[in-house]
Amino acid sequence: MHASTYYALAAVIGALTGVLGAAFHLLVERTLSGTHHLPTLLGLEGPMLYVVMALFSAMMFCAAVALVRCFVPEASGSGVQEIEGAMAGLREVRWKRVLPVKFIGGILALGAGLVGGREGPTIHMGASIAKAIGDRFTMRIRDARALLGAGGAAGLTAAFNAPLAASLFVIEEARKVFPYSKQRYLAVILACVCSAIATTAITGTTPYMALTSDYMPARFLPAFVLLGILLGVIGVIFNRTILVCLDLARQVGLKTSPYLLPLILGCIIGPLLVAFPEATGGGESLVSVLAKHPLPIGLLAIVVLARFIMTAASYSIGAPAGIFAPILALAAALGSLLGNLLALIMPLPVDGLVAFTVAGMAGLFASTVRAPLVGVVLVIELTGSYALAIPALLTSMTAAMISIGLGGNPIYEELLKRTLRLAEPPQPPQGSADQCQSHEPTHFR
Repeated sequence: MHASTYYALAAVIGALTGVLGAAFHLLVERTLSGTHHLPTLLGLEGPMLYVVMALFSAMMFCAAVALVRCFVPEASGSGVQEIEGAMAGLREVRWKRVLPVKFIGGILALGAGLVGGREGPTIHMGASIAKAIGDRFTMRIRDARALLGAGGAAGLTAAFNAPLAASLFVIEEARKVFPYSKQRYLAVILACVCSAIATTAITGTTPYMALTSDYMPARFLPAFVLLGILLGVIGVIFNRTILVCLDLARQVGLKTSPYLLPLILGCIIGPLLVAFPEATGGGESLVSVLAKHPLPIGLLAIVVLARFIMTAASYSIGAPAGIFAPILALAAALGSLLGNLLALIMPLPVDGLVAFTVAGMAGLFASTVRAPLVGVVLVIELTGSYALAIPALLTSMTAAMISIGLGGNPIYEELLKRTLRLAEPPQPPQGSADQCQSHEPTHFR
């Protein structure tokens, strides 16, 4: 295929992903806003308020999980590991099923307060658009797989309006599976740019987590190394908790019903939407609240614990939702907590809490995803806090080194390994003629 045609395909993929991703974002926001206003619309109060909200969220979560289980099991959770598996030739993007299920299921789950991110669905939908378009043209396998990466990166761009971070994500996180060449990587960048243009045309150019801050004085920089050490440890614990919760949820589903945990989680999150909304949703708005309107230390600790637990529980039920946004919200709470503790023993500069919030997001992302540069660029694009690049770099590099030292592995690499392990067909008896297995991707429920 001629380079100009390939670039044109990448541009179309990026633009379509940007439009679809922006529409998904707006619909999720409107659905979630309607959910928050549901008690007022129905005139609910007292115990009945919490009962109705519990039933509503439980119903929405179960409906989202049902869509996944009935039509496309690989649409559960984040789409990142599926795209990486497809680029490696180990998985398949069934775009005709993934697109509607990720879109509708994501709106159902995220719109009812699930602690998940919209980036998981948009990444998977972007790769699905790439697959749909790529199938109509004859090209080399490596070129087709690279378009999946371009579509996924365009989906990440659409979720956060962060084209630089999305382009870097392919180099840093997907480096083991992306079939790198100058032409293919230029196609990724082009897809991200076109996605950003389409996204900003619909949703505007304001950063999703807009924060402003001055440069941090050099004497405070050691505190960000301390923050990185803390986040490096927590990142390893977080990744292992996610995997344990997924295995436990699978066992519960096999022994009872796959809808038991979504039902229970809905009955917890529904009332929390009224009583403690900080513990619900993706957490994008929580970041600004923590930075601009500091919470008491005790309440911050509760927010950290609640979001850690609810993120792991939400991801384990199998609804279409990512973990980027919840990781960032959890990290923002951790950074704010450390900043508040530090303020007890020494005065912080102006916007000091903003600095700890932003650096915290970069640090936990680096620890869990093992992409420190992407984490820094992502939070800078999300917040517009370019003055905090040095604190964010210090935190993210320290967190990544601690995570490596503790033997932690990148979360998406572990999720892909788990997916492939569960998808493996039963091994034939020794000596069987069928012992030579093909490498065609399989799917599991």
